[in-house]
Amino acid sequence: MEYFLHLITLFAIYAILGLSLNLVVGYTGLLSATHAAFYGIGAYATALLLTVSGLNFFFAVFLGIILTSLIALSIGSVLSKFRDDYYALGSIGFCIITFSIFLNWQDLTRGPLGISGIPRPDIFGLSFSSSILFALLALIALGVTFLACRGIVRSSFGRVLKAIREDEGAIQVFGYRTHTYKLLVFVISAAMASVAGSLFATYVTYIDPSTFTILESVFILAIIILGGLANLRGSLIGALILILIPELLRFAGFPAEIAGQTRELVYGLMLLVLMLRRPQGLLGEYKL
Repeated sequence: MEYFLHLITLFAIYAILGLSLNLVVGYTGLLSATHAAFYGIGAYATALLLTVSGLNFFFAVFLGIILTSLIALSIGSVLSKFRDDYYALGSIGFCIITFSIFLNWQDLTRGPLGISGIPRPDIFGLSFSSSILFALLALIALGVTFLACRGIVRSSFGRVLKAIREDEGAIQVFGYRTHTYKLLVFVISAAMASVAGSLFATYVTYIDPSTFTILESVFILAIIILGGLANLRGSLIGALILILIPELLRFAGFPAEIAGQTRELVYGLMLLVLMLRRPQGLLGEYKL
């Protein structure tokens, strides 16, 4: 039961990351690799506020969102001026810089030692220390994120994002300031990633820089590409597959000496075959 609840919690956290990144990559057509950075900023902000200041969980999450949004606003104002490969390269650079800060600013982040003893949420006297309550909290956060994303993509704002993806130059002719739209969706996406970081930090009660590398951004990109770009349900399915398949392969009966390597090989082959057979993802409406 504990193991099952653990998988549910991880699924909810990565589904939030997938949904939020899909707003930028799938609906706006911007190939961003910044998500691990914003995920990490939210996690570190919440961890520090809870362990050092002893703030209420919700207040710590809110402050983490504000900090992440301000950083996203400053970084996004630069990135939104770029297109295509230059945008992707700039986002990779930001992710690497953020990881370096996590690793080297030891007075604040404790560097490679990480931050331990992060308390579980305690809301109005109700402690989320049990696995079932934390899984419920994570699923509620996922539900709110899904509804928010659905509201965005179905609004006139979402229709403009899709138009930017299809032909940014054409929509600029009609007077739309595409720079502003790209910046806004970037900030919204970063704020959602911050919430996922807050949940992760308080769930595992320990964080260190190794969790927030560029490889984590690639993993989150794999979630939305596998599930399908520009499809919110695809983000959920992609997160479910990429969380569950590695765990299911643990029970495949591989020899103990090569179990880890074999699981990775089978996992990689499954993804490769799927992308060859359906490059737009399972439910994709847009292909990079």
